[in-house]
Amino acid sequence: MDKRALTERDICTKFILPAIKRAGWDEMVQVREEVFFTKGRIIVRGKLVTRGKAKKADFVLYYKPNIPVALIEAKDNNHSVGHGIQQGLDYAATLNIPFVFSSNGDGFVFHDRTGRSVPIETNLGLDAFPSPVDLWTRYRAWKGLDAQAEQMVLEDYFDDGSGKTPRYYQVNAVNAAIEAIAKGRDRVLLVMATGTGKTYTAFQIIWRLWKAGRKKRILFLADRNVLIDQTMINDFRPFGAAMAKLSTNAKTIERQDGSKVDLTLALDQKRRIDTAFEVYLGLYQAITGPEERQKLYKEFSPGFFDLIVIDECHRGSAAEDSAWREILTHFSRATQIGLTATPKETEYVSNTDYFGEPVFTYSLKQGISDGFLAPYKVVKVHIDRDVEGYRPELGQLDRDGNEVEDRIYNAKDFDRNLVLDDRTVLTAKKITEFLKESGDRFQKTIVFCVDEEHAARMRHALVNENADLVAENQRYVMRITGSDKEGQDQLGNFIDPESKYPVLVTTSRLLSTGVDAQTCRLIVLDRAVGSMTEFKQIVGRGTRVHEDSKKFYFTLIDFRGATSHFADPDFDGDPVQVYEPAEDDPVTPPDGFEEDEQATFEPPPGETIVDQPGLPLPTGGPIRKIYVDGVGARILAERVEYLDENGKLVTESLRDFTKTALRKRFASLDDFLKRWKSAERKQAIIEELEAEGLALDAVADELGKNLDPFDLICHVAFDKKPLTRRERAENVRKRDVFTKYGPQARAVLDALLEKYLDEGVLNLDDANVLKVTPFTAMGSVVQLIKAFGGKAGFEKAVHEMQDELYQETA
Repeated sequence: MDKRALTERDICTKFILPAIKRAGWDEMVQVREEVFFTKGRIIVRGKLVTRGKAKKADFVLYYKPNIPVALIEAKDNNHSVGHGIQQGLDYAATLNIPFVFSSNGDGFVFHDRTGRSVPIETNLGLDAFPSPVDLWTRYRAWKGLDAQAEQMVLEDYFDDGSGKTPRYYQVNAVNAAIEAIAKGRDRVLLVMATGTGKTYTAFQIIWRLWKAGRKKRILFLADRNVLIDQTMINDFRPFGAAMAKLSTNAKTIERQDGSKVDLTLALDQKRRIDTAFEVYLGLYQAITGPEERQKLYKEFSPGFFDLIVIDECHRGSAAEDSAWREILTHFSRATQIGLTATPKETEYVSNTDYFGEPVFTYSLKQGISDGFLAPYKVVKVHIDRDVEGYRPELGQLDRDGNEVEDRIYNAKDFDRNLVLDDRTVLTAKKITEFLKESGDRFQKTIVFCVDEEHAARMRHALVNENADLVAENQRYVMRITGSDKEGQDQLGNFIDPESKYPVLVTTSRLLSTGVDAQTCRLIVLDRAVGSMTEFKQIVGRGTRVHEDSKKFYFTLIDFRGATSHFADPDFDGDPVQVYEPAEDDPVTPPDGFEEDEQATFEPPPGETIVDQPGLPLPTGGPIRKIYVDGVGARILAERVEYLDENGKLVTESLRDFTKTALRKRFASLDDFLKRWKSAERKQAIIEELEAEGLALDAVADELGKNLDPFDLICHVAFDKKPLTRRERAENVRKRDVFTKYGPQARAVLDALLEKYLDEGVLNLDDANVLKVTPFTAMGSVVQLIKAFGGKAGFEKAVHEMQDELYQETA
């Protein structure tokens, strides 16, 4: 056997796998081959959606399922034994795997990422691969696990037999949390972007701790009823009869498979607690409140729970007087795990004050890069009144006949203090126009408004703009807000991918957090968003990918400049810890406001200013809105931005974007021509470009020209005058380059040239092309190739023809 003639897959099968098995690894349980651990970035160009290549490890070795300890990167035998080590190290850093091997079938190069081996990198023979016990012993020493901690860390994940396994980052999060708790940490923070499966991750953590007998009574807290209900019937379903909801309201929920289940309750109608359960789920609002009688959590003894998991813990958990903190303090002896997409609450208050630094972080940017989260387009719409402001004419009367105060009103005033109905109508028109132009008026849409009253007016305007579809079903447009029961009753239908209605939903804040709207394709911001926390949560409503309905990206229409948050380095940076008290400092973060900041400070949701230096005391009663009719509004400007391959928003045409990207890859026209001429498979160059998000078909569509990829690149990147495929084919025919071949070979080449002219086929030397018309009428594949003296002669002839095709570059 000539080892150098074997493919990489053959090397894996014939040499690497046997070496692993001889070392004692169980092929069925501990060894996985070709492990795809990302989905491949979703790349959007106009309406064209492609996926980048998913990352794949050749081998991953697990001490137990979902506890990876080693990775092997394989190469064929034409490469050196250590050729794949750098690629393996890159993958291992992502997968948090400590031991990395590279092999070409002759032996192994072993790299110890823990730094504990001396030397760090060594060569090993094929028969010297480490055993599972050897690598686990090194792993234990690296993590500092004693025998008791090891027992907890090795507790099995839940497996329902369906084949569903956690994604790589969920494994990293679960293992990081379990290891931290096993080593005695009792405050744990996990930072995971919205849409990355925080609840499923929490379930696996709870399950393993529960099954290990280390945490026997567990409390899971959230702040939305729908979250608790979804969690009980979906991710937490395996807890079965051991689980109950802290609620007095019985409820029947429909599962994803259509079956119905009654939620088990831990409270009776007199709010008495049944303490026989082991896993409790509850709304923090339902077990606490400003009055003592509402503080249901006090019915549990402080030591009742061993583990508390707080979903969306960014919401005020660091503030001493918050409802979260009140509950957490009561159960201070319990291990507490915080889950959040947004670790930093404000510049002065952060939940890392309470939980400590996160043990694991998976960002929005990483989720989009891996292809697990949907990228997004941003459409910024500037309305004249927002940009220029509005000053009433002298003596201008409002709708009630009162004179409007003479001052300049700006975007912060509109729909909060002053209502210009024409502006609302214009916004609704623009949203409807977008839906109509997109070709899909049934894409689930959330419109974020200033308050509930604004949401009602926006619903009214959207109903009028979409009267045809509202006539078919009045639920086409609905308001879903905290005080609107009819709307809230439809929340389940809105987030259900199988339910057609409602389609357009107006809200103020209800849908900004925690609602799993998988099929939401359009988010509209018609209110300012001052908090980075809330901004991330709003963006998170659209980031879920839903492949069944072909939802791979979403659009965000911004009428209020809220997307300026994208420019903030904190938008998707690491968690920020601003306040670090010294030994004698108070734990409570300082006020930190300057006088000018006090004057412009806007309270976060749920808070009201009762005293502020420099402002008169409020007179009481709700703020009266001023309604002014007949003022008019128009669109000043509109621009579309999209994410480039590095996750940055770009504002430029697709052609300009492609030109910049191509010139980064090819330094000059000569550089490109050399690369093109030397490439045996021209298609390989196109595939490389597509993997980087440069889909040339989309550029050709924008230019409106039927160009060969070669001409497209020369024209767009280097401003060369392009030739059409017909011109290129005719030039080859004029030069009469087929005369040296016999009649049958000439006929084949002429037909290949015609195929190139019609379809732009680049892989003309692929003999499979001879299996379709018109070649089937000329003879069998064997006969046609024989006309060239064999396969090598056929490939040589086609390569010569391709060289002739691309002779002209001017």
